[in-house]
Amino acid sequence: MGGVNDPVLDTEYEREVLRLNRRYLTEVVERFSLCPWALRARLDGTVAERVLSQDSAEIFSPSLETLHALDARSELEIGLFIYPKLELGRLEFEHFVRRLRELDDARYPVGEVPFAMAAFHPDAAPVVEDAERLIPFLRRSPFPTIQVVRRTALDRVRGAADEGTAFLDLTLVASLDLHQPVTTPLRERIANANLATVTRVGVPVLESAIGDILRDRDETRARLAHAKPA
Repeated sequence: MGGVNDPVLDTEYEREVLRLNRRYLTEVVERFSLCPWALRARLDGTVAERVLSQDSAEIFSPSLETLHALDARSELEIGLFIYPKLELGRLEFEHFVRRLRELDDARYPVGEVPFAMAAFHPDAAPVVEDAERLIPFLRRSPFPTIQVVRRTALDRVRGAADEGTAFLDLTLVASLDLHQPVTTPLRERIANANLATVTRVGVPVLESAIGDILRDRDETRARLAHAKPA
C-alpha cells in the first residue's frame, strides 16, 4: 500500500493484521470518504501503522512508548495502533483508550498534548437516526484500533474546511458541507457528512463491505491457527 510508513514485520500474523486493516482503510474509509484526511495522508506517506501484541488492558507502557516515538517523527501525522490480541468489547476498549489518553495527557503541559485519539472497534450496530451515534458503526475496523492524529494536522483540516484550501481533495471539502456555520465543530461536520453518505448509499452497502473484511479476518485467524506447529 503505497505511501504508508511501514514497520519491520517479523511474523506472518502481523503482516496479515496490517493487510486486513488496510482493506478497511481503502474499501470503507476511503471508498466512502468517511475521514477528511485519510486518503491524503496515505498518499503523502504520513501514516504510521503499529501492531501492538499485548493481550491485557492493564498494560499501557507499549502504547505510551509508541506515542512518544511517533511524536519524534514530525513527518508522521497519523498513527494507527492496532491491538489484534486485546479481547475487549467496544465499551471496554473505549475505556482503555480513555485511560491511555489520560496517561498521555499527564506527560504534557495543558494545551501541548501532541495527539488526539479515537477508538475503532469491530462491533457496533448502525444507528441512522443520529449522526453522532452512527460513528461507532463506521469505525468497525477488523481489530480494536486507536487512531491518533497530530493536533497540528487537525488544525490544518479545520482551516481547509473553512477556507477551501488545497489541503483536502475538493470532493472531501464538498462532503463537509461548507454551508454549515463556521462555528460548527469539525467532528460534527464530519459526522453529518457521513450520515448523509450512509443515507445515500444505504446501510446494506456499508454492512456488506465491512462484513466481507470481518469474514476475511476470521478465516485468516483460523488458517494461521491451523498452520501453527503442534
